[in-house]
Amino acid sequence: MPAVSSRGRGRRTISEPNMVPFIDVMLVLLIIFMVTAPLISPSVVDLPSVGSAAKQADVVIQIIVGKDNTLEIKGQGAASAVTLENLAGAVRKAQAAHPPNTSAVVISADKSVQYERVVKVMDTLQRAGIPRIGLSVQLAP
Repeated sequence: MPAVSSRGRGRRTISEPNMVPFIDVMLVLLIIFMVTAPLISPSVVDLPSVGSAAKQADVVIQIIVGKDNTLEIKGQGAASAVTLENLAGAVRKAQAAHPPNTSAVVISADKSVQYERVVKVMDTLQRAGIPRIGLSVQLAP
């Protein structure tokens, strides 16, 4: 029931918000959180350690996509032209000269080459089951 003020010329009601329902709701929420908090299991995040990083490749086989969409495979110093159909075989041949899982394939392309051509080269290598394929990037000055 609102309080009545008798100051001044007339009688005015003083309206004050009733805080009791708000406090009741807050106490119920507090109890719910207190009961459910112990039931929530904390998640565990496995952070990498220094020694668990993947070993870097000893040998990098580079595939260069030229401006005129020619492909060139470059192993250790020697470069040879190759077609898209023969690319997977040439990469496997270059990887066979080294121990397993010690070589990585890096695709380098000229900036004027269509992105579709680079994706076709990557798709060809992935379909052939060649692991560790990456893209070479050049940082702008």
